[in-house]
Amino acid sequence: MFDMQAPWWEFVVRAGIVYLVLLAMVRISGKRTVGQFTPFDLVVVMLLSEAVSGSINGQDKSLPGGLIAAATLIALDVLIAVASSRSHRVDALVQGNPVLVGRDGVVYEDVLRRQRVPRSDLDKALRDADCEIEDMRLAIIEADGNINIMRK
Repeated sequence: MFDMQAPWWEFVVRAGIVYLVLLAMVRISGKRTVGQFTPFDLVVVMLLSEAVSGSINGQDKSLPGGLIAAATLIALDVLIAVASSRSHRVDALVQGNPVLVGRDGVVYEDVLRRQRVPRSDLDKALRDADCEIEDMRLAIIEADGNINIMRK
């Protein structure tokens, strides 16, 4: 239980690499993936955690190994949160920036496709805002994946 199969620093390196690679993968996957989970997205996230668990601990089943990996993940998360709060550049890299998907009643279909957002999600946001398409001044996908509608 307490006998680790690898040196302590290997857990830190493994957890750090997995954390940064998964962060990049989530950023690449798009805003809506992060903002709103469908049942499919939830299954993918659960499978991702299972898929990378061996990469983090190197199949080590010891208590200290698991705690070192967990502490590394939490420390990296805190470090990135602090860096994001102090630097706009880091925040934009980690969180992303809002994207304009419509203006003055015109929907930018090509931008929706590039952001992998179905038109039905924009239509739902318009309904939620109680706004007809011709009354829309701006439609923005926020960095967290939510779609905000501003009326004229």
